[in-house]
Amino acid sequence: MPSPEQILKQYWGYNSFRPLQEEIINSILDNRDTLALLPTGGGKSLCFQVPALLKDGFCMVISPLIALMQDQVSRLKHLDIPAACIHSGMHYYDVRRTLDNAMHGAYKLLYISPERLQTTLFREYMTEFDVSMIAVDEAHCISQWGHDFRPDYLKIASAREVFPNAPILALTATATTDVRQDIVKQLQFQDPAVFKQSFARDNIFYSINYSENKNADTLNSIHKKNCSIIYTRSRKQTEAIGNYLEQSGMETAVYHAGLSKEKREDAQEQWMTNRAPVMVATTAFGMGIDKPDVRMVLHYDAPEHLEAYYQEAGRAGRDGATSLAVAFYNSADIKRLHDSIALQFPPEAYLRQVYQAVVEYLQIPIGTEPDKYYPFDLFDFCRKFSLQANQAIHALKLLEREELWTLSESVYSPATVQFIVDRHILDDLDKVNPELGYVTIGLLRMYNTIFHFPTSVRESAIAKQLKMKQEEVVQSLEQLNRMGIVAYNKPGEGPQMFFHHYRVDSRHLIIDLNRIHILRKRHEARTEAMIDFLENTSVCRERILLSYFGEKPQKDCGHCDVCRDKQAVNFNHKELWNELLNKIKQTGNTTVKELVTPYPAAMKADMLALIRNMLDEGIVFLEKGELYFTPDKNVQKRFLAKAQSRKG
Repeated sequence: MPSPEQILKQYWGYNSFRPLQEEIINSILDNRDTLALLPTGGGKSLCFQVPALLKDGFCMVISPLIALMQDQVSRLKHLDIPAACIHSGMHYYDVRRTLDNAMHGAYKLLYISPERLQTTLFREYMTEFDVSMIAVDEAHCISQWGHDFRPDYLKIASAREVFPNAPILALTATATTDVRQDIVKQLQFQDPAVFKQSFARDNIFYSINYSENKNADTLNSIHKKNCSIIYTRSRKQTEAIGNYLEQSGMETAVYHAGLSKEKREDAQEQWMTNRAPVMVATTAFGMGIDKPDVRMVLHYDAPEHLEAYYQEAGRAGRDGATSLAVAFYNSADIKRLHDSIALQFPPEAYLRQVYQAVVEYLQIPIGTEPDKYYPFDLFDFCRKFSLQANQAIHALKLLEREELWTLSESVYSPATVQFIVDRHILDDLDKVNPELGYVTIGLLRMYNTIFHFPTSVRESAIAKQLKMKQEEVVQSLEQLNRMGIVAYNKPGEGPQMFFHHYRVDSRHLIIDLNRIHILRKRHEARTEAMIDFLENTSVCRERILLSYFGEKPQKDCGHCDVCRDKQAVNFNHKELWNELLNKIKQTGNTTVKELVTPYPAAMKADMLALIRNMLDEGIVFLEKGELYFTPDKNVQKRFLAKAQSRKG
């Protein structure tokens, strides 16, 4: 049998593993349950892909995101590794064919969602599978004390009854001590091997900035040739910032779930090939994408908690080169974070009100048996019962945690439409095809943003407004999409609610209020930790992050804005000289403003003097407003000697 190193070289072309990868792989090959905590960019996927190729049978990978599964399967196939995934966007016959193939040993890795484990069809096939190991990606989702709990993750342990000899590998990049303990408990690990890499990232410069003009500050922070990711909180904001940067001369791509699959793939391809070095995206972008040369991750809005901030910031500098993690915040962000506590944990009376509204909306009589699917249109539901969508969503999710129901992903991702032609073409369409013209006019009247960016639509609402059947509206939108008039992004399946329990009167509904109270307290603590991190001006930022994740840092990092402010008065001339030159060499060319922006204000006068001296001595030269490096070592040595003597 080949060794893990031989498999690594054969398929991935690497000569050696990253820290802890080999130890984790050997633990799984010894059939030992294993918990692996590797920071973003630590190479978690190889920890189950390599042993999957060394073991008989196949590895069942449980992953929470469809895009993440599809991306990994695509890359494995490119390496000639047989792999497949099953997700909610697939047709029944495709699912069945994939399961048949898995049963007959066609794959080495099969990716599924945790919800899939509980379906009748999957459980019928599962007993015939030859599963060598189970990998649980994003394992923090299994902990109700974590930041991204998913109830169906709790049922993963039931697979142990079917595959008692298959070891489980749980992987995560963001887990506090409590969450780690909960993962071990929920997956029923017995004497697990635990591998934990430090959360320290020596090459990332953390910088938090108060901003009342985020657009201008974002534009001033990014380098037009450097690979960057800008994270925003909403699809609408993503489009708006992308347009602003494009108009300012930046080659920019935009990525969010409201775009069609083709547009998302095109945006990702432009960014991966550096044709559009700046990516503006919602926070799911970047999971599972192995792009080592991201020089900056910028949070346009304050993240919800430190777990999210660390995971997203860690997508910068995977190649080990110096990179920036910049975040902006203002008073509106702080208020939003404070308000999130009441929003995400509404009072008991509201939870019962939402439950009653759900059963009335679905017309489920008291005593109806459980385990049935119902179509569920979130926005129609909120309209009929006069509920604010944002608050109702959190109530639905809390009740989902109570295992009353499961909501499909498409509940939160309605169809989107955007016109991609000029207005005069629509005028011509009305003359050539009055039926389609009627639909386009109706869309324009109902959705005033539909020309500017992908806009969430409800086919049922359009049908009601236009006095058409919903099927006719869908057919019209599909035809307009084929004609290149609109970009119509339709979820793979209709939004559904899977009802788990016998329907009861809302007054008699049992809700674990004590558990919800504990969850609220933990959310409050995470929120306060995020706010303290943003407003902190005295404690090393990496020290705060490491302490939050259960490490005991011995010293300040020296590479965050707080540390730099402390060092500004007495900085090391030689170190700063080397740092500036390295940055100029890495970028190829840069402006003075882009070079000094990440540093504390107290250092900028000295830095400008240093750059002037570099220019005088010929270390760098200025052309059309940009600095270029002079690769003459003798010039460098003479300059450094003079600079040090001047300092002395």
